[in-house]
Amino acid sequence: MTSKQRPVSRLIAQAGQMLLAHGAESTLVGDIMRRMGAACGMSEVEVSLSASSLVLTTVYDGHCITTARRCPDRGINMRVVTQVQRICIMMEKGILDYSFAQKKLNKISPERYNRWLVVVMIGLSCAAFARLAGGDWMVFMMTFFASAVGMIVRQEIGHRQFNPLVNFTVTSFVTSIISAQAIIYQLGNKPTIVMASSVLMLVPGFPLINAVADMLKGYINMGIARFVMASLLTLATSLGIVAAMSVTGVWGW
Repeated sequence: MTSKQRPVSRLIAQAGQMLLAHGAESTLVGDIMRRMGAACGMSEVEVSLSASSLVLTTVYDGHCITTARRCPDRGINMRVVTQVQRICIMMEKGILDYSFAQKKLNKISPERYNRWLVVVMIGLSCAAFARLAGGDWMVFMMTFFASAVGMIVRQEIGHRQFNPLVNFTVTSFVTSIISAQAIIYQLGNKPTIVMASSVLMLVPGFPLINAVADMLKGYINMGIARFVMASLLTLATSLGIVAAMSVTGVWGW
């Protein structure tokens, strides 16, 4: 009886592992895992989530299987999340059985945008904030340069698998060092805007939104864990900014 249950349990656990590792909301992770189990004919699917792992229990024809999986943070990637959702929908419609679903799940890769496109768009977004805050075109250009260089530093450190807290601290330090030059040399009409706008790329908006959503929907432990991580990232960013201000002697925005 367990010849079907074991591969189905592995499939559901792998799907949940991928969703949780790539930044999906806890409610979505639990719902997708239960729906996949129901589509495969499981009598019950129970899921327990924590910040870095999940525990899955499936019941089929009176047999119970429980498995645990580690879910290390792989970075936010909504492509992976949507691909897993599509597989779940195709299973519910009967287009895929569990063996074909497993093959499609194994083929999912966390593709990312071209790094230079990301650098340019991050630079433009931060520079646009500076412009909206009343900065002139010199402020716009300085913000673009500081945030673009900061994004390159962030990508390089992330590529080398450093701790995210170290990444955010170093990135904010480098970005603030560059943007402080606008104040030192009085570039533009409001040079202080450069320092404030160039580090906006480090605001952990997605983790904060997920943290609030998890707590509102009953996943208190997950919400607290994500909120603490987002707060630590904010603290790391602040430490980098303060360090840069100490080096340059520029205090206050």
